[in-house]
This record gives sequence, C-alpha cells and structure tokens, in this order.
Amino acid sequence: MGAKKISAQEKLTGFQDRIRAAGLRSTAPRVAVLRKLETATAPMSHADLVEELGGEGYDRVTIYRNLTDLTEAGLVVRADLGDHVWRFELKRAGGTEHTNSHPHFTCTDCGTVACLPEESVRITAARGVPRAVSQRAVEVQLRGLCDRCE
Repeated sequence: MGAKKISAQEKLTGFQDRIRAAGLRSTAPRVAVLRKLETATAPMSHADLVEELGGEGYDRVTIYRNLTDLTEAGLVVRADLGDHVWRFELKRAGGTEHTNSHPHFTCTDCGTVACLPEESVRITAARGVPRAVSQRAVEVQLRGLCDRCE
C-alpha cells in the first residue's frame, strides 16, 4: 500500500494549525510562506521568496514581516551561510526530510546553496573543543566549488 496523498485542503489546514499552535494568527501570507518553504529543495532568501510569491500579490515588506514572525515563533529557521544573506527553511522534525540541524554547502563561484545529509559531515569531540561542538549545537557550513563550476 502506498502513502496516502494529502489533499490541498488538508495541507492548508495543516499549515493553519501549525501557525495557530505557535501562537500566531493564521493569515494568507503566513500560509503562503510556509507552503513555499515546504516545497523548497534548498534554503530560500527573502529575495527568492519575493520572486516566488510576488505573483500572488504579496509585497516584499509583507513577506519579510511574516518571515520574521514565523522565525520568532519557531516554525522557520534562519541562517547566514557566510555571504551575509539570510536564508530560511521550514523547521522540520526528523525523518527522511531534512531536519533543523544539517550542514549546507555554498558554491564559492555561482553561490548555489545545497542542503547536505546530516551524516555527510562527521563531528567528533576532541580535547580543547567547545562543548557546543560535541553537543552538535553548531552550524556547519561548507564552501567550495559545486559540480557545475568545478
């Protein structure tokens, strides 16, 4: 038996429930931001989201305010991957989808950002290393040339 396909209405209700459970009002822009981040294959910048959602009538200020609200409510994770551009991801539980704490790879030539599987980078405790490293309470960001630019 295959996995049950979730209807658009069930997805909408799920987003609305998550937003309300985080203590926020469920609004169309918040749902739109979560919907777009759910389908993203890599972290998205504010500019990426403006480009994707602008056609739906959401302006850049509305998107920015909602990204801030969703981040403060713990539904979205924000990261600076070393290029001074905030990128946003939907905060997810474990499983096959990428989780909250995973490494990112940024191409130093074209700027492409990719999420890496958590097991692709091994972190081990060593003498003199801060406890945050052994507790995996760190962000791992790798930079180099992607396969296309190599």
